[in-house]
Amino acid sequence: MEWLTALNTYPHGYSEAWFDGRRYGVTRHRHVQGRAETFYAERLGGQDVISCNVYHTHVPLLKPCEMSAEKVIDFLIRSRPITTA
Repeated sequence: MEWLTALNTYPHGYSEAWFDGRRYGVTRHRHVQGRAETFYAERLGGQDVISCNVYHTHVPLLKPCEMSAEKVIDFLIRSRPITTA
């Protein structure tokens, strides 16, 4: 699952990312003792939003929030977290 590998490049808490030449604020939070998490990205200075829940069951389950799974997966795979030194 390429999307899960991509999700794990983001730290928990707040970070930022580049996607299609635009900067996004990203929040990733764990819930239910790590068995579930939320991922939320919002274009800074714009209106685009990416949002999903992930359930860590025997097979990780991606549940987009009011958008297609394709949109979420595309963002996860093609976005690049901004690292600060």
